[in-house]
Amino acid sequence: MIPLDHDQLRTFLAVAETCSFTRAAEEVHRTQSAVSMQIKKLEERVGCSLFTRTGREIGLTTEGRTLVSYAQKIMALNEAALGAISNEEMTGTVTLGVPDDYADRLLPRVLAAFNRTHPSVEVFVDCHSSNLVAKKVRSGELDLGIVTFADTGGTIVRREPLHWVASESMAAAQQDPIPLALGGEHCIWRHHATDALNRAGRDWRVTYTSSSAAAINGAVAAGLAISVLPESAVRSDARILTQADGFPSLPVCEIAMIRSKHASQPVHNALAEHIERRLNNLMPTANVA
Repeated sequence: MIPLDHDQLRTFLAVAETCSFTRAAEEVHRTQSAVSMQIKKLEERVGCSLFTRTGREIGLTTEGRTLVSYAQKIMALNEAALGAISNEEMTGTVTLGVPDDYADRLLPRVLAAFNRTHPSVEVFVDCHSSNLVAKKVRSGELDLGIVTFADTGGTIVRREPLHWVASESMAAAQQDPIPLALGGEHCIWRHHATDALNRAGRDWRVTYTSSSAAAINGAVAAGLAISVLPESAVRSDARILTQADGFPSLPVCEIAMIRSKHASQPVHNALAEHIERRLNNLMPTANVA
């Protein structure tokens, strides 16, 4: 079996990220015709079309979306192998954006392991909502971002249940209408929660609104309201509510990673690959009562 060509994969990723053969040509420093030829050869190699073309619009086919994930891993592994053979310790700085919903539970475990293997790499963390993190990444203000996929898109790196959470006393869960502590109007978890309650015929009212996970968790811990959180963000002192408690099921939460166009150095690849691998293997710590 003939291996995939690294130059073709690099060009393929450039087209996939820019949705433009012209902009991809600028990024890989080739002519547009050379980019088109590389994509044609890659499609012949894999035996299927990787892009859809409608007028000037370019999108990925199902096979193309699959190849994106593998191409990113192949390129990252190539950089890591070269770095290991050269015996040069990786250095540099990476800026990472992440909502504080994830920062409290995910970051300590993920970044501590990265620091052990890359002690000379500095990682600066910026906590904001998923939408703001995505905006900063796309503008180049941040290198990488961990976000909620439904809000921003990106490459899905983890799927986990979305739970109703309450205090151990469950005082708020027994009220009617149900008091809720949720994110703002554009928060996808807010929509999941209210839609599920509406379908179940339960009355509810939003009593706390905040983009801060700490504020939401404070209201929940005090027994003033209930909220919804992905499994990895549920605190050990919270109680997860199920259908047995009268609460409807919720959709799965998809956590994604996004990266800016300029974040293509080995140090960026190393952290991105580490985040993807660690989040895939991360075990939940939530307590189910």
